[in-house]
Amino acid sequence: MQIHQSAEDYLETILILKERKGMVRSIDIANELQFTKASVSVAMKKLRENGYAEMDPEGFITLTEAGLKVASRIYDRHKLLTEFFVRLGVNEKTAAEDACRIEHDISEETFEKLLAHARGNGTQKRG
Repeated sequence: MQIHQSAEDYLETILILKERKGMVRSIDIANELQFTKASVSVAMKKLRENGYAEMDPEGFITLTEAGLKVASRIYDRHKLLTEFFVRLGVNEKTAAEDACRIEHDISEETFEKLLAHARGNGTQKRG
């Protein structure tokens, strides 16, 4: 199933906030992404309807297995690309911004080759 970049960004943000804070609410996402609470509410409804996230009665958000899979894939790409660009001499802020744009569009093949290169082995597969 194809997932839109904006949904990937939300899922990645939920994962990052969960790691940072332990618990995630819609207001945390709105603050992190600098979006309105209304925009986040609409997006969260779509993520729940599509089986990527759940919200408990207290308003805490968790990722489903499918949501965690997408979020982890995007976040792994983001971290690797940022690190790669920094190693090339790009300043960290620009590297992170560029990684955020590229992480959604880079092919699996190219990402695997970058990962292998970063690990020092041009033929190594991600495991």
